[in-house]
Amino acid sequence: MILECCKSFNINLDLAVEAHELLRGQTGQEIPGVIVNEEQYPNATVTIVKITEKSAEPLMGKPCGNYITIEAPIIRENNREAHKEVTQILSKHLSNLFSLPEDANILLVGLGNWNATPDALGPRVIDYSIVTRHLYQYAPQELQGGMRSVSSLAPGVLGITGIETAEIIKGVVDKIKPDLIIAIDSLAARNVNRISTTIQLADTGISPGSGVGNQRKGINEETMGVKTIAIGVPTVVHAAIIVQDTFNQIFQAIGSNPSLYQNFNISPEIVQQATARVLEPFGGNLMVTPREIDDLIQETAKIIAGAISISVHPSITAEDYNLYLH
Repeated sequence: MILECCKSFNINLDLAVEAHELLRGQTGQEIPGVIVNEEQYPNATVTIVKITEKSAEPLMGKPCGNYITIEAPIIRENNREAHKEVTQILSKHLSNLFSLPEDANILLVGLGNWNATPDALGPRVIDYSIVTRHLYQYAPQELQGGMRSVSSLAPGVLGITGIETAEIIKGVVDKIKPDLIIAIDSLAARNVNRISTTIQLADTGISPGSGVGNQRKGINEETMGVKTIAIGVPTVVHAAIIVQDTFNQIFQAIGSNPSLYQNFNISPEIVQQATARVLEPFGGNLMVTPREIDDLIQETAKIIAGAISISVHPSITAEDYNLYLH
């Protein structure tokens, strides 16, 4: 039902791990051209999805590359030590996606609308990031021994600037010529349990707005001319998915009770039609986010900014980052 729902409401799956789960659940077998490995940590599970063959791209809805998903429900809890562990895990896997000399120039891009909390993750990460490019001109002696040149940009969205986000970024890239772009954006999830508890790394770049049906020009190595790594966190779930999940639970409960099953005559098609009618005032595109999304965005932004700073500045540790943050 979920796959049909995604097709019916034109829902893209931002998380590679969810696309893999859905396809594998439908076929009951592994997907040719896709390799999946898993790592376990005390407070996190890391799933590495590698799309290695072009034939798998249309099935997964993503280009060939590496997609690393860190699932850590403890992010929702006020546990600084656990958050520090997640930061270090993210930093480790981010570092594995690039190899740069110490004098490399790195551009951080916080995608999203800072006026809409569920879409403000990117700009919030920029707020917590350590930028140093300007210091290389004014105080280069202070940066010797392990701090790279890092600049940052929060370009806003088309509705605010009137300019395509990719055009703004490309203009900056052409001017400062970075060796690496790290783009951060909010994503849409299929499972409500993944909201603000899951972080995805991808070395294939990103298509802003794809998860909410508002896909813009991609930000990747092909469009920017620079290696681009994307970091994303789900902050919303499509309402149609929540409805489908609810009815799936109902169908399972009724299926285990023969007396109820005989009197139950609702097909999946009827559910989809009813869902479409309910969502019609929103053009079938209603996104749901938790009430505490402000706090969740803040915590995940700190984790991501910390991991980026540790990864791109070799001399900075998790303890050092906390000192800079405060």
